[in-house]
Amino acid sequence: MSDSLNGKNGKVKVMYVRGEDEKKSDKKGGKPRQGRDNRSGDRKGGGRDRGNDRPRKEYDSPWKTVSRGPSEEEKPDHGGISGKSFIDPEQLRRQRNEETRVYGENACQALFASRPDSIVRAWFVQSVTPRFREALRWMAANRKAYHVVDDAELAKASGTEHHGGVCFLIKKRNGLDVSAYLQNAGDTDCVLALEDVGNPHNLGGIMRTCAHFGVRGVIVQDAALLESGAAVRTAEGGAEHIQAINADGFDSVLESFRNAGYRIVTTSSHKGTPLAKAELPRKMVLVLGQEGDGLSDSLWRQGDLNLSIDGTGKVESLNVSVATGILLSEWWRQNA
Repeated sequence: MSDSLNGKNGKVKVMYVRGEDEKKSDKKGGKPRQGRDNRSGDRKGGGRDRGNDRPRKEYDSPWKTVSRGPSEEEKPDHGGISGKSFIDPEQLRRQRNEETRVYGENACQALFASRPDSIVRAWFVQSVTPRFREALRWMAANRKAYHVVDDAELAKASGTEHHGGVCFLIKKRNGLDVSAYLQNAGDTDCVLALEDVGNPHNLGGIMRTCAHFGVRGVIVQDAALLESGAAVRTAEGGAEHIQAINADGFDSVLESFRNAGYRIVTTSSHKGTPLAKAELPRKMVLVLGQEGDGLSDSLWRQGDLNLSIDGTGKVESLNVSVATGILLSEWWRQNA
């Protein structure tokens, strides 16, 4: 369609390219179209060349002109595909709940090595692409979208300035239930249980420590906590060796582990058997609470063994990530 103009009568003149069939029809005897395109000296049609008595040859214009009112404007036909695609808000909400962003070079390298199929999309700055050559090749072969962007664009995509030059949009892992975890448990096993520990940097440090000392399962109230970008980045690849164990209720989960031969070990900053004097079981669930209030009284009383970490007493307690490292180091020393 060409440009459209408003005529004096309020209608819209629209010009179309004439098809081959129409041109052939004119040549076979159809009446010549009247109007400006005939370029005759006589506006009413026919006409002769100026200064010449010979009839002028008809001008074979490739255009035809029709008029219609503004309300009769044609709507473009896109074969049933509209310009704007409809996205179901419920589907979008569900998709966002199932996905998360992971960033940091070590975290993304470990994730690609461990579970590449979980990657949905990726962003890179140019400087890291040589170190992600295999990932880029795999993504291209598997039709996974990736973008090479500048630092500012990557900060928008990842939601942080501490992205480390790369960000993956991934599908979250679901937490295991107790029975699924116990199917692959060995004779020597330590499981960590975290009550109300939600700081992603603490969780990342804990996952890194767990991976170092061979702890595979972490009991949490929300498995998504272990999948947050900040936690995974702080874990520096350790998150790929840790599996969340769902705990809607700590009491029932701990009882299930006890019935499977594990001993429940609870911790406190100021009461219980000093760690240096304790004999740690080969199969145990180590329970830690948040830094401020520690474990709740109900969980503390569930312990088959209650531990504390001796120190000068100059501070109220240790950071939960630091305390985890000290406790797991001793368990590893005694049992590994």
